[in-house]
Amino acid sequence: MGDTIKVKQTDIADGLIRLEATATAHEVEDALQMAHVGFAQQMGLMPVPDKTVAEVAEEKMGIKDLDSIVADQVIDTLGLLAVDKKGVVPMFPPKSTAHGKLKRGSDLSISIEVTPKLEYELTSYEPIAFEAKKFVQDDAEIEKELQTIAETYTVYVRDEEASSDPERTVKTGDFIKIELEAHENGELMQGLSTEGRTYSVGQGYMPAGFDEAIEGMKVGEERTFSFEGPGLDDDFNEYTQNVEARVKVLEFQKEEIPEITDEWVKAMMPLYKDLDALKAEIGKSIEAHDRQEYDGYLRNLAADAIQKRFEGSIPDEAYEAARDNMMRNMRATLAQQGSSWDEFVEQNGGTEQVSMMMMLEIRHMLVQGFTLDAVFRHFGLTIDDEDLNTACRMMNPAVDPRRMREQMERTGHGFALRESAERLKANQYLVDHADITYLD
Repeated sequence: MGDTIKVKQTDIADGLIRLEATATAHEVEDALQMAHVGFAQQMGLMPVPDKTVAEVAEEKMGIKDLDSIVADQVIDTLGLLAVDKKGVVPMFPPKSTAHGKLKRGSDLSISIEVTPKLEYELTSYEPIAFEAKKFVQDDAEIEKELQTIAETYTVYVRDEEASSDPERTVKTGDFIKIELEAHENGELMQGLSTEGRTYSVGQGYMPAGFDEAIEGMKVGEERTFSFEGPGLDDDFNEYTQNVEARVKVLEFQKEEIPEITDEWVKAMMPLYKDLDALKAEIGKSIEAHDRQEYDGYLRNLAADAIQKRFEGSIPDEAYEAARDNMMRNMRATLAQQGSSWDEFVEQNGGTEQVSMMMMLEIRHMLVQGFTLDAVFRHFGLTIDDEDLNTACRMMNPAVDPRRMREQMERTGHGFALRESAERLKANQYLVDHADITYLD
């Protein structure tokens, strides 16, 4: 999003700041587009070629005006852009109010009330001292990874004992080799039909009706039946397929996991000269991962130690904003897991117990953050592009840090990224200057 939003700042009572901003039509359009994408991801709407998110939302959900549904989110995004442009770091999410109607092709005026983040001091900035476990790499992890590699090269071979048993019948959990001829509306289904393919019964690779039809079959037996399954038409619309199938059981099979030897490595993974070379590379990868986790462990210990020096009171609004944000995240996570907030509360001792648990966690989180801010400020630390990229990696290692940084800055969360990078820098500074006693 272009850096063209115009912002005027006014100080008002009780430390509040009012920002009057005018977002350009281009910025309004960009914020709407991002909000549409976010809505689709939240609601599980899959993209459809040559159709906008709004068109898909209307087809699938009956929503006539998606812009109005996401309007509040767009206004908040534009408000955060104004906050970020002025370099203000809010104590909690600011309130944004639009003047006029949000519409494409037009500028939008917004008022934002911001409570700037308070600065706290510590009782002491002397180096901290704490105890920590030594870093130890377990060689068993290398063997476990080798086993995982071996399992990815699993092959299925004839199970002589089962295949030769005239009483042996197909049941859930079996591996069998089948011949399959499938038709829909009289047309052969090339991708489904096969002269011989391994099939795992009951693992969800085919609809339940298919598994039910082949259970009880013996080697050499042939059956003809029909079953229903999900399909997509030429316009990518879902429909129910009715498949006519002829299945013959050719043999029972069993898994055969290869033994990883020098010869196997040379044949299957020629980048490594032998098994020792492969182990060495696995060891490096595991060590890098374990080191990263261990460094995080040290930072947690350091942050816990230094926050005992925090002094000052935190406004109720900060607690409330953190609580609301935590609840939103928890509800979203529970929904993805197929659970509900009420079930979570019941399983964790009731409303009072959950509220107390949340408030303790929120206080710990807020105090730790403000403590690290004080360390960063007191020692005159600075951040650069690499620090910002490191913070992005910590948030989501699976995403290109440059892409994440661009996305955060584009949505007005540049100040949050800088705050994370500063706190991470301060946390590492504490570890680097701490008196650590390593335990056996």
